[in-house]
Amino acid sequence: MYDENGRQYLDCINNVAHVGHCHPDIVKAAHEQNQLLNTNSRYLHDNLVDYAERLSKTLPEKLCTFYLLNSGSEANDLALRLARQYTKHEDVIVLDHAYHGHLTSLIDISPYKFRNLEGQKEWVHVAPVPDTYRGLYREDHEDSGTAYANEVKNIIEQAHKRGRKIAAFFVESLPSVGGQIIPPAGYFQKVAEHVHEAGGVFIADEIQVGFGRVGKHFWAFQLQGEDFIPDIVTMGKPIGNGHPIACVATTKEIAEAFGATGVEYFNTFGGNPVSCAIGLAVLDVIEKEHLQAHATEVGNFLMKLFKEQKIKHPIIGDVRGSGLFIGVDLIKDQAERTPATAEAEHLVTRLKEEYILLSTDGPGRNVLKFKPPMCFSMEDAKFVVDTIDKLLTDMEKECLNEKRTSTCST
Repeated sequence: MYDENGRQYLDCINNVAHVGHCHPDIVKAAHEQNQLLNTNSRYLHDNLVDYAERLSKTLPEKLCTFYLLNSGSEANDLALRLARQYTKHEDVIVLDHAYHGHLTSLIDISPYKFRNLEGQKEWVHVAPVPDTYRGLYREDHEDSGTAYANEVKNIIEQAHKRGRKIAAFFVESLPSVGGQIIPPAGYFQKVAEHVHEAGGVFIADEIQVGFGRVGKHFWAFQLQGEDFIPDIVTMGKPIGNGHPIACVATTKEIAEAFGATGVEYFNTFGGNPVSCAIGLAVLDVIEKEHLQAHATEVGNFLMKLFKEQKIKHPIIGDVRGSGLFIGVDLIKDQAERTPATAEAEHLVTRLKEEYILLSTDGPGRNVLKFKPPMCFSMEDAKFVVDTIDKLLTDMEKECLNEKRTSTCST
């Protein structure tokens, strides 16, 4: 990225410009379709069908019905409506610190937001984040996936005792605002089992992490294994490389239940010809430039470099991720794993002065989050880590010189 003076910045956090800022293929697709036709979705157009067909090839077969929209918030709001209409239930289970969008319906299911506003609604139930680094069940637990899933089971049982009925378990496939979390193996399968037994559905929010970002798979929920398939998947952010597009994919049964109300779902701009042309172009670039494999290669290299830095700098407590979704957890002490919030903020500020754009996430705002455009290179990775190494070394020297070791991370 470049500022108004032409100064170059390295972007480590923009998962919206998925295949790269101003990618010429995306710009060309938008321009050519704009010259030809753009209108609302009451007018039939091949781009809509072509795009749905292309998306369907990336998903499990049962997720065969698509709704095109304009933003991730719209997608998650629609997913909530689909779940409630299909199950005839109201309540939703979410993870602590989750964020699912800015609409009123989504603020209500986003602990990251509602804890600072009007608080938790009666129909919302909050489960612990399946964090194996600083959560309830950690890396030394014999089966953290089952243990965290049992927390959801307990929530369901308590809800039933109060006469509540579960419509959905709503979760980011990889919790991002919650701290760049990689859920333990088997967690989704076991949660889905409990939720289905309660008459609810499983909604996977892929708005931050879909479209090949995790490298090994096109969708982050697929990291849990081939035997896991959500009932509803929502998409946004990277889907249009900066153009406002979103999508909900679901099963025929859920879509038919939604349609049975007789109330038409209509979205003026959702699935318009230009948006679908851009969506198709994004899929083309991901395939043509082998960006999934690239995410795996560069992501593995970046995590390797950070794990080497972890040995050198005790402030680095954990390095976790998949592909180009990576979290570096900064801590004050190894024993308690206390979040190094101030240090993380200082580091991010110093990085900006070095023309590197990075940010933090997690409840303690201490996790460096890496979600760069997928064209992020090996050279970019090395440059970032070398710069962070230098800055952390400077911070350690400053800490030592000021004789503040009791409050310093190192």
